[in-house]
Amino acid sequence: MLVIPAIDLKDGQCVRLRQGRMDDSTVFGDNPVEMARRWVDAGCRRLHLVDLNGAFAGEPVNGEAVTSIARAFPGLPIQIGGGIRTLETIEAYVKAGVSYVIIGTKAVKEPAFVKEACLAFPGKVIVGLDAQNGFVATDGWAEVSTVKAVDLAKQFKNDGVSAIVYTDIARDGMMQGVNLESTVELAVEGGIPVIASGGVTNIEDIRNLAKVAGKGILGAITGRAIYEGTLDVAEGQKLADELTGA
Repeated sequence: MLVIPAIDLKDGQCVRLRQGRMDDSTVFGDNPVEMARRWVDAGCRRLHLVDLNGAFAGEPVNGEAVTSIARAFPGLPIQIGGGIRTLETIEAYVKAGVSYVIIGTKAVKEPAFVKEACLAFPGKVIVGLDAQNGFVATDGWAEVSTVKAVDLAKQFKNDGVSAIVYTDIARDGMMQGVNLESTVELAVEGGIPVIASGGVTNIEDIRNLAKVAGKGILGAITGRAIYEGTLDVAEGQKLADELTGA
């Protein structure tokens, strides 16, 4: 199981939001490449990037920063989400060296696009499902749909989706721990490997997720915890490796 540091990009800076609110952000750095280097030096095996402006704009806004990180660390798997709603955008990111693109809002509103993207870019597509009380939210979490995350995951099972990034909005940035039950349910019921996101606070969260990794938990994205020092990336990955036999 991977411990995946998150770098959230807003106006070219590295920030963290609370529950997805753009007006409640904390700036942790103004050099995305150096921030990425910090986590690479700590031994991370994948990076999670989010174009926050892009999530609201519906198109990439911080693409330059994403490209700079990909070029600075060739060979490091990078996944990017936020504003990915066309095949052209996916192609641009793949050409820039990004390993995976995360389709969120578009996947909920136009599920057929996911299948199209998987056919065009096999092995490169991850679906991002952000849920409030089990129901999927879209447009940078501004809208909550009537679609259940588990039901949507089942639809994508045969499309060739590499993984699902599952975020519990109520936990995101709040340092309250992972919603383990919902995360495992999604992995088991959906049949697609799940990357947990939202609420990863300390080493115990990594321990709890690693213990159920065999049920389909591919990784854990962590943001505020590693920036505020309640979780050490190297320590977390070491524990995950020990518990999963990696």
